[in-house]
Amino acid sequence: MSKPTFTFGYSTLASRLGNIVLPDLANNPNWDVLITVQSGDKKPPTVEQLLQSPTGDRVTTRAFAGKGVAKLRNQVLCLATGDYVIFADDDIVFNPEGIAKAIEYMEANPALALVLGQAVDDSGRLRKNYPGSPEKLTKLNSARAATYEMIVRRELVTKAGITFDENFGAGVKKTYLGDEYIFICDLISAGLRCEYLPVVLANHPTVSSGSGWGTKKDRVARALIFDRAFRGNRTLPYLVRIAFGMRKIGKGLSFTAFFKFVFKR
Repeated sequence: MSKPTFTFGYSTLASRLGNIVLPDLANNPNWDVLITVQSGDKKPPTVEQLLQSPTGDRVTTRAFAGKGVAKLRNQVLCLATGDYVIFADDDIVFNPEGIAKAIEYMEANPALALVLGQAVDDSGRLRKNYPGSPEKLTKLNSARAATYEMIVRRELVTKAGITFDENFGAGVKKTYLGDEYIFICDLISAGLRCEYLPVVLANHPTVSSGSGWGTKKDRVARALIFDRAFRGNRTLPYLVRIAFGMRKIGKGLSFTAFFKFVFKR
């Protein structure tokens, strides 16, 4: 039986191509890398900028005009050839052992469309308070998901027609985050099975776009995510914002900001 193939799907701006650290392709012949890159404006990246992209066997770079990371994630889903795909930013370093464990788990569970793993920071500490054992993902326990923690079974996702909502994520002015959570919610709504697995997949710096709560911009962006995740239901987004916000009071969210968060102010 042949080993499953695996694609690392990077998405970045042309100015950051030089930051990418490729995974160990030499010792993993079934792995490949797909780099999707945007200019950040109406013109495509220049040839000079693209020369900064990593090269090698089984490394492909595809360039696009515009901005919006969710647009690039969708290009990854469209262009990837691996049985499994993991999504990456330009500052991610992957853990081959953790990825191998996740693939083994997904191979043993063929109905599984997505696995959500763990990530560590530069000091080697887990970036979040992750559960200690595997669990089924729901719309209520997956809101803190990060894209680089996600491995998808490409065939199931594409057959279901699920893509990243391009109205959310980095590069969007108002709703600049939440694309990964909404992606998981859409998979769940489509009846696809998604699970959390306590294996470390990646290293990522401590500070990220998902770590802010201090401004109105942060608050409103996060509030609107739940409207989209539970679209079609007028009540649930408010209840979820109450539950989610209460956990953040005193941790970057004041009582006043809490009420504003609930009512998208």
